[in-house]
Amino acid sequence: MQRKMVLRVWIEGTIFAAIAMALSFLPVRIGSSFEISLGMIPIILYSLRRGGKAGILSAFIWGLLHFPLAQVYYLTVFQVIIEYILAFGFAGFAGAFSIKLQQAIKNDNKRKGRFLIVRAVFLGTFMRYFWHFIAGILFWGSFAFGGMSPVAFSFVMNGLSGLATAIVASIVLVILFNVQEHLFIVKETSG
Repeated sequence: MQRKMVLRVWIEGTIFAAIAMALSFLPVRIGSSFEISLGMIPIILYSLRRGGKAGILSAFIWGLLHFPLAQVYYLTVFQVIIEYILAFGFAGFAGAFSIKLQQAIKNDNKRKGRFLIVRAVFLGTFMRYFWHFIAGILFWGSFAFGGMSPVAFSFVMNGLSGLATAIVASIVLVILFNVQEHLFIVKETSG
């Protein structure tokens, strides 16, 4: 019975990763360095449903899906590891708020639930874009505009992308929570 439950969790995580990847194909990129990552929405939703460990695995799978779909920007092996393995995997840390959110839902505390969702979004987004920031300094600095330092360039580009992603994901997930709260909880069935 327990193995069946674990399998169900991992299958669900893989489906959420695939949805995140599909959303990654929507055109929300401005230039070569700024984008709003809509794939964060299903990853954070899944992380809040199932917790941090499952969220990290699902986000990691999302990162891996970039490879067979030829969505990897490759400079070096280390850059690819940082930006597609570490960065995406760390997005699942949004699940750190899963237990508190489940409790808020159980207590019918919608205000606290919305607050926890926003906190989870910003944590997961910060954790992901921190690694993109590091990669920006180490690998993408030579592409900085007009003599900008690699640190400033990476901070501005990844900071703006991360902030825009967090704002959009927060809005969408709070609206989703208000109208379909049951998506954030898991009601296990036997069999």
